[in-house]
Amino acid sequence: MSDEDREVDGKPDQPTPLRGPDEGVPPHPEGKRPSVAADITALATGLKTTLGEFFSPAVTLEYPEDKSPRSERYRGRHYLRRYENGLERCIGCELCAAACPVGCILVIAAENTDENRVSPGERYAKTYEINMLRCIFCGYCEDACPVQAIVLGPEYELSDTSREKFIYTKEKLLEPLPPDVQARLDSKGPK
Repeated sequence: MSDEDREVDGKPDQPTPLRGPDEGVPPHPEGKRPSVAADITALATGLKTTLGEFFSPAVTLEYPEDKSPRSERYRGRHYLRRYENGLERCIGCELCAAACPVGCILVIAAENTDENRVSPGERYAKTYEINMLRCIFCGYCEDACPVQAIVLGPEYELSDTSREKFIYTKEKLLEPLPPDVQARLDSKGPK
């Protein structure tokens, strides 16, 4: 684009100034002339607020060294439970998958045999997967389970670098429960 193309009415195209060079500073409204005392008062008010906040105790935590306590009802990472004898609690009924509003649970059931008993029921969960990228941590799966096989623990640091790691398989879900979750479940008594 040449300089000739940027000219409008023979004048170079320039932004329009807000005030002309001969207009000067706009006048003050009648009786509203600023004073040095008003400026100092405004400055002192701002400094008072700033210094008051500067010397007040900090309310932030030094995360991840310090972590805020979570409530007892907090819903985080999912766990599948076992009985004391080692059998899985999950009986493959698929009620958790039916209760899930986003459909992030996949349960494929198989029949228990006398040679290969996995759970106390007639069936067991051959495949149990939870897509944690879709999960909204509502807890409906925990409420729907008739044998209290799935519980939500207190862990909230679930970030990772790969999408595949967010598909929690049965092996990952069967990891031992944290002690505080186990104590909470023991205090409720058997279901």
